[in-house]
Amino acid sequence: MARRTDASPTTDALSHADLAGRFAATRRLSLDLAASLSDADASAQSMADASPAKWHLAHTNWFFETFVLRDHVPDYQLFDPRYPYLFNSYYEAEGPRHARPQRGLLTRPTLEAVRAWRAHVDTAVEQAFADLPDVARGLVELGIHHEQQHQELLLTDIKHLFAQNPLGPAVWEEAGFEGDAAPEVCGSPAEAALAMRWVEGAEGIVSVGHASESFAFDCETPQFSVLLTPHALASRPVTNSEWQAFIDDGGYRTPSLWLSDGWAWVEAEGVEAPLYWHDGRAFTLAGWQPIAPAAPVTHVSFYEADAFASWAGARLPTEFEWEAAAMALDPLGGQQLDGAGPVQPAAPSGDGGLQQMFGSVWEWTGSAYRPYPGFCAAPGAVGEYNGKFMSGQFVLRGGSCATPRGHMRASYRNFFYPHQRWQFTGVRLAKDL
Repeated sequence: MARRTDASPTTDALSHADLAGRFAATRRLSLDLAASLSDADASAQSMADASPAKWHLAHTNWFFETFVLRDHVPDYQLFDPRYPYLFNSYYEAEGPRHARPQRGLLTRPTLEAVRAWRAHVDTAVEQAFADLPDVARGLVELGIHHEQQHQELLLTDIKHLFAQNPLGPAVWEEAGFEGDAAPEVCGSPAEAALAMRWVEGAEGIVSVGHASESFAFDCETPQFSVLLTPHALASRPVTNSEWQAFIDDGGYRTPSLWLSDGWAWVEAEGVEAPLYWHDGRAFTLAGWQPIAPAAPVTHVSFYEADAFASWAGARLPTEFEWEAAAMALDPLGGQQLDGAGPVQPAAPSGDGGLQQMFGSVWEWTGSAYRPYPGFCAAPGAVGEYNGKFMSGQFVLRGGSCATPRGHMRASYRNFFYPHQRWQFTGVRLAKDL
């Protein structure tokens, strides 16, 4: 997920009560998301890219204990001096750490012990709020956004884990939720109303990147100007029914549609459909459900997105075309994570204009994840948060149904390697005019 390295204060407009309230709400939601999991559920790791739910709860706690309490609260004593080795993620400046692919071997501490540690840190942060220096208040806000990223990762990682289980377990039992959220409207008047349209994008020199005093990750800065040539964006993301047409037309068997690396990936992995599709059903956080034709396709890689765009006679948007189009839209609108419960992309509701730009699915762009002109990583450990990952990855925009509401903005840059697809990743087409 996109990460911020700049720990400078961004909380000038936030009162003590506002920041404390956001901290408490964020911490509570993480626990709520994992409330139905057993210790075994929360300890297992399905692949090297994913982490156990217990690890997510512990790592986000380590962040607050390390960068806020240890560094800015006099005489604070670590809850357990062994935990930093277990729950540091990739901060070289913080010393050695447990190997990422082996996080599933951490059967201890137990889930109950991690919850107790979180309660200890919550109390210590809340008690220290009034005396925290500005830089520490900035780190609290950074930690809130960092934990929101891990809330989405917790959901996508547990979904991947449960999908490996032949029993098809559900995180939340709510039969038929996907059908309710994304009705089967193929061939109906409703489907015609939601037909994809082309919306002309901004043209000429535009400013992109974050420039206000509100929170942003450092990879969104500094603001600069880009030249956009005439183009159009699809009014909505590609749907499951459209993706099925791609499959039926031999999309996964036609090498001319694919980038060389993408075709090698398809052949090596035997890819024939989006992740979690099988016999007309898809695995969701509520178990196996029928594929909803009008809902946005999700869990597709950059390679698949690029191949589909080629098949459709279009292309992927650049991240700056996407950002320019999203600037005037409400980032709090759309389908986003508002609490613990089933989440799955839903069909668009309404007609005209750009739909589902925020929430629903992360949208692949054709832009490589590289620094903006003038980018400079912050000094110290938090400077490792972002800049060192600017190699070999592609930018996604918009957020998903599993992204916490309030965490998105037009300038937000998410990034993944081109083969990865266990996140809620989808496709919006673009074309030149």
